[in-house]
Order: sequence, then C-alpha cells, then structure tokens
Amino acid sequence: MFQKVHVRLAALCAGITIFILLVMSCGYLYISERGLRSSSYTSFQNDMETLISSLEQQTIITHEWLTRIEDNGKYLINVIDNGVPFLYNERNTPEQKQLFETAWDVYNRRFEVKPLLSAYDTWHMEYSFSSDGGKSSDYYACVITSERNTGTFQVMILCSMEPLLAQIRTQRFLFLGLNVLASAALALFSWYFTRQLLRPLEENQRQQNQFIASASHELRTPLAVILSCASASMRASREEQTHFLESIHSEGLRMSRLIDDMLLLTRAGDYRWTIRKEPAELDTLLLDTFEAFEPVAAERSIRLLIRLPEEAVPPVLCDPERIRQVLSILLHNALSYTPEGGCVRLSLISDGKTVKYQVADNGIGISDREKKKIFERFYRADRARSEKGHFGLGLCIAAEIVHAHRGRILVSDTPGGGSTFTIVL
Repeated sequence: MFQKVHVRLAALCAGITIFILLVMSCGYLYISERGLRSSSYTSFQNDMETLISSLEQQTIITHEWLTRIEDNGKYLINVIDNGVPFLYNERNTPEQKQLFETAWDVYNRRFEVKPLLSAYDTWHMEYSFSSDGGKSSDYYACVITSERNTGTFQVMILCSMEPLLAQIRTQRFLFLGLNVLASAALALFSWYFTRQLLRPLEENQRQQNQFIASASHELRTPLAVILSCASASMRASREEQTHFLESIHSEGLRMSRLIDDMLLLTRAGDYRWTIRKEPAELDTLLLDTFEAFEPVAAERSIRLLIRLPEEAVPPVLCDPERIRQVLSILLHNALSYTPEGGCVRLSLISDGKTVKYQVADNGIGISDREKKKIFERFYRADRARSEKGHFGLGLCIAAEIVHAHRGRILVSDTPGGGSTFTIVL
C-alpha cells in the first residue's frame, strides 16, 4: 500500500513542481525573447538614423560610399533614382534581387507614399518582413526616401535577423537542457522527499500492527486461563470452585490493568493527555513513593534507599499525580528485576535550572542494544525473566508522561551492574 502511495505522491509532487518550473521558464523565455527582439530592432533603427544623417550630407552617391554602408555584408542595399535602379544594384545575386522585390512589395502594401513637403525633404520607414512570405519575420528593412530638386531618390537597406534568431535558438536549447536537468532533479527530490515523508507513517503503521498483535497475544493468555477455569469449575467440587474463582478474579484484574494501560497509551497517541499542572514539591513526591514501596521492598528482601538534596528544592510546575505514576512505574520495574539482597536507590538532584529524579538498581541490567527499545510498547528486555503482570507498557507510559511535561527520560548503566533511569524536568 505504501509503495503505491509513494509512487503516486512522488508523481504528484514532481508533476506540480515541474509544471510550475516550465510555466515560469516559458514566461521568462518569452520576456527575454521580446527583450532581445526589441533591443535588436532598436539597434537597427539607431544604425539607420546614423546612415540617414550621413546620406543627407552626401551630394553625390558613390559606389564607395554604398560599399562602406554594407559593412562587409551586414547590410544589403538597393538604390532607385526616379524609379530607375542604380547600376550598383547589379552586384546583387538573383536571390538577393528576389529578396528586394519581396521587401519593396511589403513596403508598398504597408505604407502610403508621403507627399512632398518641401523642395528638400527626407523621411524613412523601418519594418520587418519574412523573405518567404511566412508569418515569422527574418529581415529588417529600412526605406529612405529623399525628395530633392532633381526628383525622388530611394534607398532600401536590408539587415538579416539570422544572428538574432540564432541567439534565440541557442537560448531555447539552453533553457530546454536546463529544464530537463531541473525536472530530473525535481523528480529525484520528490521521490526522496515523499519517501522521507511516508517513513514515519510506515513506522507508525508497523508499530500499530505490532501493538495490536502484542495486545492480542497478551489478552489471549489471561482469557484462556479464565475460560479454562470457568469450564473446569462447572465440573469441580465447591472447594475447587473457590480456587478457580480466585484464578478468574486474578486474571480478570490482570486484563483490566492491561486494558487501562492500552487506553492510556491510546490517549497519548491522540494527544489527549489530561495534564493538570500545579506547583508541586518534588521531594515530597519522592518521599511518598518511597514510603509506599517500602513494604514491597522489605517483602522481597531488597534495600530501598533515598537521597534528597541538602538545600530545599523550589516547587516545580507539573502534574503531581502523573509524576508519581512515573516514579511508581520505575520503582516497580526496579524491584521486579532486582534479586533478593539487592539495593534500589531513589535520588533527587537539582542544579538550579533542572531537576532530576534517579531510580538506580543493581539488578540484571539492560544491554546497549535494548536501551533503544525499552520505551517501545510491549517491549520487555528479557521476556524469559519477566514476571507475570508485566506487559511491557510501563516504560512507554512513563516516557509519554515525561514528554507531555516537555522533559526527558534516560537510561544508563549503574556502576557495578544494574540500570539507572533518570527523569529530567
């Protein structure tokens, strides 16, 4: 399922980003080409203004002057004096002559002949046209008309747009190559990004499936005992029925504790913790927990010690009941995994900025590999030695409560053996 979602999400992400890239690139390319064409046309007009100024100063039009204007093939020139072509025009090739015929035809169709304004007047027209009659122009043309006493003198100057078109084609190929590379990069990034985006969801799905499987397994055991005892009690004597009822009651309480823990974790996953913060004396909380577990420790022949700071610890804003619940979970685990004759130490440490609770035991300890997993749901460091009633939810609940207080819970090795849990608030 996640593979299909990954492919579709990556395709959607890449498609949207590539579409935006292409639209922006096309827009920029359009603006750039318009700028290039406008700049090229303006440059042509400026050159023509210079030539017209030079022409107006000429009293005699010579072949040398016309050759200089052509600027080594940059421009093509056609001259007509009173409707008669100059001899200079014969230098043009047949293709060039055909080109001038097209240019004159376009000029005559687009522009009206300007009437004579005075005995000496000159005007000019610039335009672009297609040499093959298409819609896309590939030549600039300028027609200079000079009215003199001797008659009408016309000069047509053509400039090929091929350098401009070549620059535009090069720019388009460059943009195409850049867009292809950018699209490939965006596709790879989208694949990686969506992979990272879906990874927490996959992990959450895996943990959820594991949670359901573990919960089903844990519930199946007491349920099997209850059903077995109920079936056996139907055929048992009154005295035996009492024993079976006690087993049913014990297993029912065990199932009730498991369901309560599961509901608590469900609320934590939905961010519906009921944290009621108020100023609390942390040393008092530790003392209360110590006194509550003292009989249990004595019953198991385990020494229970407590160490409080010499200076008074200022009240801390927290939920006292939740913090007491965390301490109870840690202390219950410590007593469960510490052998007879062992020792469990409770400590409160304050440095003015943070407050730390420590629950240290000299029990079986936790390996480095398992330290990363003990706060997962239903995980138990040593299932073979886990006593009945331990579902592997306690440390997960403790971690959720501490995180809800914006604190940290850490585990380390106790010097000489065992484990030390530290709560930082």
